Amino acid sequence: MVNETNQVLTKDELVKEAYPLFINGEYIESANGAYFDVHNPATGEVLAKVAKGTKEDVDKAVEAARTAFESGKWPRMTAAKRARLLIKIAEIMRSRFNDLVRVEVLNTGKTVAAAQGQITQAIEDFEFYAGTIQTAGGQTNPMPNGFFNYTVKEPVGVCGQIIPWNYPLMMAAWKVAPALAAGCTIVLKPASYTPLTAYMLADICHEAGVPEGVVNVITGSGSEIGPYITEHPGVDKVAFTGETETGKDIMARASQTLKRVTLELGGKSPNIVFDDCDIDGAVDGSLFGIFYNTGQSCEARSRLFVHENIYDEFMEKFIEKASRLKLGDPFNKEVHVGAVISDSHEKVIDGYVKLAVEEGGEVLYGGKRPEGPEFEKGHWYMPTIIGNVTNDMRIAQEEVFGPVVVVMKFNDEKDVIRQANDTIFGLGSAVWTKDYGRAHRIASAIRAGIVMINSPISAFPGAPFGGYKQSGFGRELSVETLDLYSETKSVVSYVGSRPLNIFGL
Repeated sequence: MVNETNQVLTKDELVKEAYPLFINGEYIESANGAYFDVHNPATGEVLAKVAKGTKEDVDKAVEAARTAFESGKWPRMTAAKRARLLIKIAEIMRSRFNDLVRVEVLNTGKTVAAAQGQITQAIEDFEFYAGTIQTAGGQTNPMPNGFFNYTVKEPVGVCGQIIPWNYPLMMAAWKVAPALAAGCTIVLKPASYTPLTAYMLADICHEAGVPEGVVNVITGSGSEIGPYITEHPGVDKVAFTGETETGKDIMARASQTLKRVTLELGGKSPNIVFDDCDIDGAVDGSLFGIFYNTGQSCEARSRLFVHENIYDEFMEKFIEKASRLKLGDPFNKEVHVGAVISDSHEKVIDGYVKLAVEEGGEVLYGGKRPEGPEFEKGHWYMPTIIGNVTNDMRIAQEEVFGPVVVVMKFNDEKDVIRQANDTIFGLGSAVWTKDYGRAHRIASAIRAGIVMINSPISAFPGAPFGGYKQSGFGRELSVETLDLYSETKSVVSYVGSRPLNIFGL
């Protein structure tokens, strides 16, 4: 666990003044020598300066990764040896748990409890793939007499990995761990808002013994170097987590060189509460489902459907408990909801709330920046509950990516399934009921990659994570993720006793 606030290392002891690029095992200046500021969202203060990479720097990073892949030892190591290095990475991360948590909180404004859970999972991701890679592999297949066929799994190559700002280290682990396990090399592009723990991860990989050039970190403008990584002919695969529109652009650019692509994109996940549920459990789970991580989650359950028979009772408890959620200093262990990432994003959230009211919605709780001296600096928004909403309103269709939930009544299982599926997205969903027959009917009918039954949590190493429709494709966090970082080679051998004479000559 993290120490009490006054015992944790100060910012200056953990955060460097400046972060150059990490390429080929060393820190180097960007081609133009430029830096940009990285801030603490909870205070607005500058944490560090980070190198503003250029296309020329991307070329260097890709060249380092390509050389490490084509002629280095990493892709040629046995799975067992790579597994040992993944375990070593996890061990170092665990030994620096408090430091990683501290920097993650400083750089994201999320609560210390949220950071603890996310970094614990990041560590477990490396442990999971260390075990998985040792049993993954090819197979033999039945062939006609005289023929023998086997398949082998080989690394796909150089991987461009573009990660979001909402779960910086955890999302990096979701991508880096399986890529390393498969034998790939990496050019990692963290979000400009939150790059600091990506650098710490690169340092840890280097210390663990991952060879030079295997893990490279480049920071800079997402609109400039992100597309360049995606289009780069030296990159074999792109993995991206972020907005759906950006994902569409990445898919289009990657298609020019037929790159492999994994996309984990936006969501507008339904949360369905039936009248036979454990109401208190459903209230608590629904609060967590939308207000965890300040609602800045692609899987946030932001559309709440409540059966009309329990609507009044449920909403009374839901609003009352929401009013007891504490905002403030993310290092205060009594705080439940942290800061939002930036001033511009705070304005986006507030704009959606105002739009909801214009559309006829009613703010039942929140709907504004919190008041008080501790909120004079930084970027904040209250947990917000909006009623009198219909599923065709923009607030019910577009991803807000903040602590805002819309609430709708229903009285019919068939109709709530229709409304739940009436969205361009299909990432997460949840259902609360004591009738497990109904629960599994809902799970079957919902067009989403993830369904939670009486649970607010879905992301565990081993449980595939990914979406349907415009929430992307490909699955992370699971055994099948290794296939996304691998090529399958089929080897066919003739072992018959008589020579083949196909043409009869």
